[in-house]
Amino acid sequence: MTDRRALSHLLRRLTFGPTSAEVDTAARAGYDATLTGLLRPVPLPSPPDLGADPLARLGPGAGREQRQQARRIQKEQVTALTRWWLARMTGPVAAEKLTLFWHGHWATSARKVRSAQLMLAQQQTLRRYGPGDTGPLVRAMLRDPALILWLDGQRNTRRAPNENLARELMELFTLGLGAFTEEDVKAGARVLTGWQVDRATGVVTLNAGRHDNRPVALLGRTGTWDADAYADRLVGHEAHLPFLARRLWVRYAAAPGPSPAATARIVAAGRNTTAMLEAVCRDPEFAATRGQLVKQPVEWLVGALRQLGVDPARLEEQQQRRLLTSLRGLGQVPLLPPSVGGWPVGAAWLTTATTLARLRTAQTLTQLAPATADRLTGTDRVEALGDLLVVDAWTSGTRQALESTKDPRRLLTLGLASPEYAVH
Repeated sequence: MTDRRALSHLLRRLTFGPTSAEVDTAARAGYDATLTGLLRPVPLPSPPDLGADPLARLGPGAGREQRQQARRIQKEQVTALTRWWLARMTGPVAAEKLTLFWHGHWATSARKVRSAQLMLAQQQTLRRYGPGDTGPLVRAMLRDPALILWLDGQRNTRRAPNENLARELMELFTLGLGAFTEEDVKAGARVLTGWQVDRATGVVTLNAGRHDNRPVALLGRTGTWDADAYADRLVGHEAHLPFLARRLWVRYAAAPGPSPAATARIVAAGRNTTAMLEAVCRDPEFAATRGQLVKQPVEWLVGALRQLGVDPARLEEQQQRRLLTSLRGLGQVPLLPPSVGGWPVGAAWLTTATTLARLRTAQTLTQLAPATADRLTGTDRVEALGDLLVVDAWTSGTRQALESTKDPRRLLTLGLASPEYAVH
């Protein structure tokens, strides 16, 4: 792989889709400096003003019409937050891709939480703690109101333990299957009893009367645990770092996961997520993953917006609605994961239905950037298209189809919908 291809590969993995100018800048800076710059900490963004939670303000005597109106406002607030996040993703901030990674990892849906304010608070928690040590992150997430509501932690009491949060915490968020037992799930559920969410304030408190503080045997150790001690035990468990290393590799390098040797090298970086990501990108096996990672729909769409110079925040209302409609058609809308397992990876995004959806969305994107499309003329138009979309090479079949296309807007549409653009 040439240096420029190595840098294109790095930028495609750590950002939502580099522009040709960004690749040029990286080529001048070199791989090390580019990687360091991409992983440099960034300040928390100023949150959007979503207003008050309309459902939280409803009194016990609210009628059906009032509740319906509150739900309509709540859905509008979730839409506003989704639009704000998409606009943020199109900026030159690699940190937002990590936020999306953690959102898919700690998959929480606004469909059940029913609060844009709590979903935003979770996002900010992921931004604040996601790049660092996983210990503070897990501690914070055990007190996250959106996650507690999503996984029925609100209903977890000493008289009626609810195991949902404890089970998913170990299976999907920290350890993986095989690293814990059903008895660990029951014990973890007891440790997490009593947490209550005040929807109006977004504050989580521990109700002592609903909490079970008796000693339990948890992951091989017996004692009296609180949420922080439970979090610390999870991130200190021998299964935690290999589990997270695989998750990072699958999202940033390729499925089905790293080799045992690569896993060991990533784990050696320690519990800091940024250090683990750096280890992924410096691993000898990372370069060989080029052309093996299927873009998730959000990644595909945001990358295209960036490369076409389209700022979604500046679009007209109807155009913004079309973008969200396109994401629904593609099968991935931020804040609305299909389950606690998050969105699928790999070939699940390469079905006939998703290919057709990408083609339709590519047509929409081309209409948003006609001036960019109209520059794709002349005998070098296929090379210019590859430069615009940062596609290193076209297969012979794709190149033949592109070269036979004279209309520049159709050329751009086909490039965006091509396999080479969907798999990077």
